[in-house]
Amino acid sequence: MFDNAYEALSSEGDARWAFGTGFADPLSGVDTTVPADVDASALAAYCLMLADDALVMSHRLQEWCTRAPELEDEVALANIGLDLLGQARLLLTRAGKADGTDRSDDDFAFLREADDFRNVRLVELDNGDFAFSMARLLVFTTWRLAVLQRLVMSPDPVLAAIAAKGVKEVTYHRDYAAQWVVRLGDGTELSHERMQAGLDAVWPYVGELFAGHPSELVDPASVRDEFDAVITQVLDAAGLARPESVGVQELLGRDGSHTSSLVELLAVMQSVARAHPGATW
Repeated sequence: MFDNAYEALSSEGDARWAFGTGFADPLSGVDTTVPADVDASALAAYCLMLADDALVMSHRLQEWCTRAPELEDEVALANIGLDLLGQARLLLTRAGKADGTDRSDDDFAFLREADDFRNVRLVELDNGDFAFSMARLLVFTTWRLAVLQRLVMSPDPVLAAIAAKGVKEVTYHRDYAAQWVVRLGDGTELSHERMQAGLDAVWPYVGELFAGHPSELVDPASVRDEFDAVITQVLDAAGLARPESVGVQELLGRDGSHTSSLVELLAVMQSVARAHPGATW
């Protein structure tokens, strides 16, 4: 195993990397030293937030393997999950570099408790039915894509490079989710009802995406108009009603306040690493 994601990227043709083989190194030629004019502490905190969003969402998507409606959706959801896992690895490695600890992506993923995670609560919720998962994926990818597009101009070259690769990936993720939301919403009476119910269940967690946190380098409120425009276009095509907005709770995932679903998810995700501390394979 590699000590960190940077080493994995530098190993030509290594199939153990999440993205597989035959891809361009997003950090090729990029100086990974934190620039002097960048607040390293803030950078580390923000990379951790973005990474945890991707890591937890990736795990939820992988849970659809052997359960998706069709074989091609098994493949699509697995690939989306791997894309997000790859983003998480890079961002976690960057967080360890920026905070001065040099913790690896594995250290962050497997050796933290639930209240140390900084993901939004939307991504940790149980999968529910397929309609719920597609509603969540649409909301998540629409929001994340808008944020990543702004991070391409980040003063930190590593974060900018990760964002540039992420934009290409999440553009596909959003398109996949949108197609399913329209397909179900504009389908049979039953599929429409299930899709509307899934959207209604997701919506209480939307406000948290735009609540903002002092460590966020992109003000999430700045992407709300873009988010609303995309969601409205998809819902109109699907014949779905936009749910009523609800207030945002005072304690959020960015502050380490999570649902019991995250505790259960981590118990599964971290089980092998915790049962065999320090093991490599």
